[in-house]
Amino acid sequence: MLTLKFIQENPQQVIDGLAKKRFDAAGIVQSIIALTESKNQTQAKADKAKAEMNNTARDIGLLLRNGKTEEAGQAKERTAILKESIREMDQSFAETDEKIQQLLVQLPNIPCNLVPWGKSAEDNEVIRSGGSFPEFAAEALPHWDLAARYNLIDFELGVKLTGAGFPVYRGKGARLQRALINFFLDEARKAGFEEIQPPFMVNEASGFGTGQLPDKEGQMYHATLDNFYLIPTAEVPVTNIYRDVILDAKELPVKNCAYSACFRREAGSYGKDVRGLNRLHQFDKVEIVEIAHPEKSYEVLEEMVTYVESLVKKLELPYRIIRLCGGDMGFTSAMTYDFEVWSAAQQKWLEVSSVSNFESFQSNRLKLRFRDEAGKKPQLAHTLNGSALALPRIVAALLENNQTPEGITIPAALVPWCGFDMIN
Repeated sequence: MLTLKFIQENPQQVIDGLAKKRFDAAGIVQSIIALTESKNQTQAKADKAKAEMNNTARDIGLLLRNGKTEEAGQAKERTAILKESIREMDQSFAETDEKIQQLLVQLPNIPCNLVPWGKSAEDNEVIRSGGSFPEFAAEALPHWDLAARYNLIDFELGVKLTGAGFPVYRGKGARLQRALINFFLDEARKAGFEEIQPPFMVNEASGFGTGQLPDKEGQMYHATLDNFYLIPTAEVPVTNIYRDVILDAKELPVKNCAYSACFRREAGSYGKDVRGLNRLHQFDKVEIVEIAHPEKSYEVLEEMVTYVESLVKKLELPYRIIRLCGGDMGFTSAMTYDFEVWSAAQQKWLEVSSVSNFESFQSNRLKLRFRDEAGKKPQLAHTLNGSALALPRIVAALLENNQTPEGITIPAALVPWCGFDMIN
């Protein structure tokens, strides 16, 4: 959430910045400024009335002691009038403040200056690419056919148990899933990330803190009886560990990683792009989260991108790194890099990670701050996160890109975690 102070001091910068996200902020910004001025005026009137009421109340005793009962009665009447006026002004203040908060949460984060202008994914900027592209004959199989041939994933059984988008992994398919999770967690640990095992459900305050609520409630599974939400990513519980926390600057950056199942309704998804593992309602992912000093957060972002790139390289997958344009960015992000791997059988790029800097947008909601020196006023920290990595499309690419007449080969880096080097 953008801070009220920043909006008041930089209204045109907010409007121009959000135009890069194709968001017309002019009306909301103007309303916020007008309501804030009205709130401040109400507060000033209330403060004046409270001062008068306190002075009048003090005068009542003096008047009574001097036998001026009539004047004391008039003072009591004036005090009652002021008290009712103050109550009305306090109510008006609270209602106006609530209107301001409702408007503030509607504003997305402002993109960083490095974010390119653009309307959609077609305008994203390819930063770099790597890896070798496998060459297959026309009969190369997509991952859903490979999964069926080698009894790795049962999509129909998932429909029976739950519904479409909830596959059942079995045999070497299940072992491959577990191997990838452990590989990603161990790599993160070696890179200095503390492992967290978070709950897979969060309360409303946590959803609000990282920006899923009220923006994405329609995409989240909601346990209505307890008002809990199934997490769309481990980013939500892990980042909320630091809600209402003041860190010491010496602790920064804080580095956490976590495995979780992820749950997304993906309402409206259909067609060939959702076949097999391309888009699921439940999937596994290892997430990395960092809390950084504002002066170093973009340096941290580049370090996170380099780290995720190292994982893709170790899995020997052809990849590219893309900087998202304003029109393709998420609500909370100031800058996002997407990682895509090449799917040889499908002849398409598959997104497997997003690495983002949210600057102070989440921390303002979370009240996540740090203090440089004792006695100094705390400042908002910057939050960052990234997928390291999401499993479904990684598995799809591994199966498709490594198929041979003898079976599916496993990348050398993954073999110690799998316990096998071939699926056949």
